[in-house]
Amino acid sequence: MKIKLRMLFIFLVLPLGVFAQEKSHLVGRIEHFENFKSNYVRPRNVDVWLPEDYNKKEKYAVLYMQDGRMLFDAKNGNEQEGTDEWQIDETISNLVQAKKIRKCIVVAIWNIEHYRHSEYYPQKSLQYLPDAKREKIVNNLLAKNPQSDNYLLFMTKELKPFIDKKYSTHKDQQNTFLAGSSMGGLISLYAISEYPNVFGGAACLSTHFMGAVSPADILDNVVPKSIKEYFDKNIPSPKDHRIYFSYGNKGFPESFYKAFQMPIDELMKAKDYDEKNWLTKEFDGDEHAKTSWAKQLPVMLELLLKK
Repeated sequence: MKIKLRMLFIFLVLPLGVFAQEKSHLVGRIEHFENFKSNYVRPRNVDVWLPEDYNKKEKYAVLYMQDGRMLFDAKNGNEQEGTDEWQIDETISNLVQAKKIRKCIVVAIWNIEHYRHSEYYPQKSLQYLPDAKREKIVNNLLAKNPQSDNYLLFMTKELKPFIDKKYSTHKDQQNTFLAGSSMGGLISLYAISEYPNVFGGAACLSTHFMGAVSPADILDNVVPKSIKEYFDKNIPSPKDHRIYFSYGNKGFPESFYKAFQMPIDELMKAKDYDEKNWLTKEFDGDEHAKTSWAKQLPVMLELLLKK
């Protein structure tokens, strides 16, 4: 067990290994906004993907995605991100052509590496932690400044109005969605819980319900329990929301996620979610990697964006 814990710690803290894949051809086009300014959080890059046949005379659903650097093009890779990509442009294009999902655009929000946990950790769940544990998490993991509530203000008060003004979008809740992996999945679920009137669906892949990265703070279950307690009180109504979860079972930390997903699944059942608006899927052999999430995209997109 000690060896496994060391491996878990290394995997969570250090950059993922770089496993190169063949660089794919971009389908559609990307409009890049460098250092998008905000009154709530630090400036960051934002990419907007438009399909090949984007037409201002049509209206498009919008999918806001976290960790947006590597969604479309492997050339954006760095030492931290690797050179794999999600290939979401190809997948959406194929599913739209097959008439399996509605037309959409994708807003890819780049993270700021040093503040990723600070911006993606569900801030209001901190109130359910004992004082000593909360202080430890805030100081050691969240750069002494939890910022996810401000990050959600950035998305809802600044970025979404900008996107809706510049592009031909459906502005309503039923056409506005979120997606992310790991901590990106956690902030996506937090966003739909805090702003249920803005977002109609969230896809959370390999969701880091552990919250922490230190094995000691994971295995005592205090941090995961506090996160579940927040969502137990705030998961939005199943009447007008769709939520997707997935996880693999190979390697670290992926093989740990099922144990932390199961209590969330029980919560979803208690909130009256069913197969019409909720799916949790285990992908046998999938790892904590963009290549795995790329394979899972069709299932995720067909739940969120079904016609």
